[in-house]
Amino acid sequence: MKRNITKCRCCNDNLFPFLSFGKMPIANGFLLRKNFKKEYFFDLKVCFCKNCYLFQLFKQPSPKKMFHKNYAFFSETSEYMKRHFKKTANLIIRNFKKRRNFSILELGSNDGIFLKNFKNNNHLGIEPSFNVFKVAKSRGINCINKFFSTKLALKLSKKFDVIYSANVLCHISNIKDAIQGVSILLKKNGVFIFEDPYLGDVIKKTSYDQIYDEHVFVFSLHSVISICSRYNLELYDSERQTTHGGSMRYFICHKGQFKKTNRLKNILKEEKRNRLDRMTTFKKFRNQCEISKKRLLALLASLKKKNKIIAGFGATSKSATTLNYCGITDKTISYIADSTPIKQNKFSPGSHIPIKTYQYFLQNLPDYALLFAWNHKQEILKKNKFFENSGGKWIVYVPKVKIL
Repeated sequence: MKRNITKCRCCNDNLFPFLSFGKMPIANGFLLRKNFKKEYFFDLKVCFCKNCYLFQLFKQPSPKKMFHKNYAFFSETSEYMKRHFKKTANLIIRNFKKRRNFSILELGSNDGIFLKNFKNNNHLGIEPSFNVFKVAKSRGINCINKFFSTKLALKLSKKFDVIYSANVLCHISNIKDAIQGVSILLKKNGVFIFEDPYLGDVIKKTSYDQIYDEHVFVFSLHSVISICSRYNLELYDSERQTTHGGSMRYFICHKGQFKKTNRLKNILKEEKRNRLDRMTTFKKFRNQCEISKKRLLALLASLKKKNKIIAGFGATSKSATTLNYCGITDKTISYIADSTPIKQNKFSPGSHIPIKTYQYFLQNLPDYALLFAWNHKQEILKKNKFFENSGGKWIVYVPKVKIL
């Protein structure tokens, strides 16, 4: 029987899937009941490239299916992310404020939460989803409603001191085109800073929910070095981040412009020790995903046998993978509470669990709340201390399935 073979998006080597999560919907595709029968699904399979070390999806849906006028993710809904972007902006300002006519470009500028810190500077945002682009525009952010590409980079005909992206590069299937576009727009002594969920954390925590349609890649330092080397760019520094349950911030320059830091060298050594460049690591990860799934389902089944009411908390993109991979429906989880208006009074993609307001959660407290937004655990638990005081309990599944 002939194997289904596709090519690596970076080096064009053969890819062989090692893990399948089954049929998956668009992770941010919250929908009305009348649209259930029209819902789009695709096979969520994961691959690892032995040649360039890139962890990637076997296939990804069309970008227009994921990023559009009804895109359901607004960065400003998280106080934690507001603080994170403010801190990042201050870091950039400290390091580049002395440059004359300082300029900054953001890829995937969303609702302008980051670029608002640079309104008095020469700035530009590129955002493909019209609804969040419109919000940024209304706030006085200079932005373009386009998908980023080499073709667009050539049209801009200007260069930037800093190019920044947060949780965006991992979305772009044509990674070679994106990096080539960056190399065109980056000044000779400029810096490309991007941050995305980190492969080391995904493996260590078995946070398989980081894998969904938008996340066509989960990067490691080794894979970033391989990608950049093709466009005369190089990784010279890296910094761990706590965002999204474990991310990495990468600092990239034109080759030879900056000295490689000891911090970078140490993390590269750590990746070698943890065998992030070996297929055996990802086969073990596959087994850990299955174990996590079985434990979560067993816990939920035992609570339902006791007639406990279970709700979800945080209708995150990540929750689509958890719910559909585990086969969890409204027979187990009564509803999911979320503070994002565009998601409310709709249903979760694939699993079709009702999405309710935070106010509804307050008025209909469950016995247990399954925390899908586990990466914001401290913020959420602190804000909702009353839930525990009233007898409610939280369930988490990353890094381990347990009741808090």
